[in-house]
Amino acid sequence: MLESLKEESLAANLLLPKFGIVNLTFGNVSVVDRERGIVAIKPSGVAYGELRAEHIVLVDLNGSKVEGELNPSSDTPTHCCLYRNFPEIRAVVHTHSVYATGFAQAGCGIPCLGTTHADYFYGEIPVTRKMTADEINGQYELETGNVIVERFRKLNYLDIPAVLVLNHGPFAWGKSGEKAVETAFAMELVAQMACHAFTVNPEPRLIQQHLLDKHFLRKHGADAYYGQGKKST
Repeated sequence: MLESLKEESLAANLLLPKFGIVNLTFGNVSVVDRERGIVAIKPSGVAYGELRAEHIVLVDLNGSKVEGELNPSSDTPTHCCLYRNFPEIRAVVHTHSVYATGFAQAGCGIPCLGTTHADYFYGEIPVTRKMTADEINGQYELETGNVIVERFRKLNYLDIPAVLVLNHGPFAWGKSGEKAVETAFAMELVAQMACHAFTVNPEPRLIQQHLLDKHFLRKHGADAYYGQGKKST
């Protein structure tokens, strides 16, 4: 089972360069085995072209290494914090994709301007607050996770499966490594679309609530009908 966990993490990590949402070694994907409390995550600083299943590091939910010769990603405490606080997710993705990171560096959430965004996110993708000097100089990566969790105190992390960390970059999550990467890719696309929209019109209109409801709920609601999940009668 743990070998399959490493394989899932490897496959998801290799999707990042395929989708064009990482440069150099900026980014990582982890996948959790909830029953065992084990997380499989990319090793720190290893190039994607060199990455193999045996390089994937296993840690527990506190970030302590369980198996692997290499050091886990420096973002491991952030991933583990999200797993501890968001119990219904199985995978976490962090990238420095250009457009989403641009919004993070500008200190702006990605507003929901159209139906592409609404298909994946039930409203604006939020940005976290400014971190304090003590948070940055202390357990920085853990505190990064804490400010994400804090930002979602009044938000549903399943309805909005992504966040922008101020001055840093995007995180996304999902029910599998592949799905979490798809969400990270979708976030980058809608960030790019939003940038184009602001170029055409500095004050673009937000999507109407009923149109947001329609597009999100037809894919994610209890009565979802998008795709082939339900057979027609």
